[in-house]
This record gives sequence, C-alpha cells and structure tokens, in this order.
Amino acid sequence: MSFSTLLLFIPACFALNMAPGPNNLLAFNNAQRYGFSSAIVGGFGRLLAFVIMITLAASGLAVVLLTSQWLFFAIKLLGAGYLFWLAIKLWRAPVHTALSSQFLQASKFQLAKQECLLALGNPKAILIFTAFLPQFIEPSKAVGEQFVQLGGLFLLLELIAVSMYAAMGAFLQNWFKRTSVMQYFNRGCATLIAALGIGMLLDAKTR
Repeated sequence: MSFSTLLLFIPACFALNMAPGPNNLLAFNNAQRYGFSSAIVGGFGRLLAFVIMITLAASGLAVVLLTSQWLFFAIKLLGAGYLFWLAIKLWRAPVHTALSSQFLQASKFQLAKQECLLALGNPKAILIFTAFLPQFIEPSKAVGEQFVQLGGLFLLLELIAVSMYAAMGAFLQNWFKRTSVMQYFNRGCATLIAALGIGMLLDAKTR
C-alpha cells in the first residue's frame, strides 16, 4: 500500500469510524451506565462482526476486481453514491442519544453480544466493506493482501473510535446531551464523508 493511499484512507476511514451510528451511540450509552472498561469490552463484539464482514467481502471482491475492470469502476461509482447518501442522512439526522430500553443492566459478555448483533444487523456496515474499502485497492496488485491491510487498519481505527465514544460517555455525558453540540458533530462528519465522495468521483473519471 502506497503512502499516498494511506494519507487518503486514514482520515476518510476515521470519519466513517467516528460517525454517530447505532454502535457508537451504544458504546457512548454503555460507558454512561457501566463505565469506560465495560464499554470497551462491549466494543470487541463489534470488531468480531466486522472481521466476519471483511472476510466475506474480501473473498468475493477478489474475484470481481481481478476479472472485470468495468465492475470495479461500477463499485467505485456505487461507493461514491453511498457516501453521498450517508452524508445527507448524517446532516439531516435527528439529534438524540437515547437508546431503547433493551440495553439495560448486562454483563460484559452481554454488552459484547449486543454490539456484535447490532453491527451484523446494520446494512450500512456491510456496505462499508463492499463499497468503501475497494476504493483504495489497486487491482493490478495482490488484492487479498491489500484487503487484509485495509481491513486491519479499519479495525484499529474502529477500536480508537470505540475508545473515544466510551470516554465521551464516561466523562462528557452532560456536555453531549446538548443538542447543538451533537448536531455540529453530525454535520462535521457529514461534510468529511461528502468530501470523500467527491474525491472518489474525480478519481473514477481519471481511470
């Protein structure tokens, strides 16, 4: 993986990792209720779900990328469209941090199970690995190895995001209850993701 690819991938990926989706809100909520360490342990359930998704995506996309340049180009366009859609959803998202009553007192294993099931049932998470990661893969090189590198880096950044949301939940819960703060945060992530979508469209036109 080239250094220029890393410079583009890391901030773009981290914007997705930090987007206030259901799993991040769950980590935030778990930290408020059970403490920082319990929220981190729960976050490993999410990482397990993502490992499964990355493995499935890599096994299928390796064939696609190696046999059809047109399909690879189509994946890039779909990926950019998905990023624009996600940016719009984040920009217009209602501001709240409350989660349903199903997340009550639970052991650390139960918190991890909740995170895992929530991630597995989230179609947006699946789209990230089938539409986002391929944007940074060079078809002329070892696709499987690149997918492992990108997937591993994604998991590391995801763990950092879990830690940050858990820290905010444990120490900044009162500040983040202010709707204006959460709205600015949502729209900041939306702007970063939309900028990435524009970059992907420009990249697709040059190939």
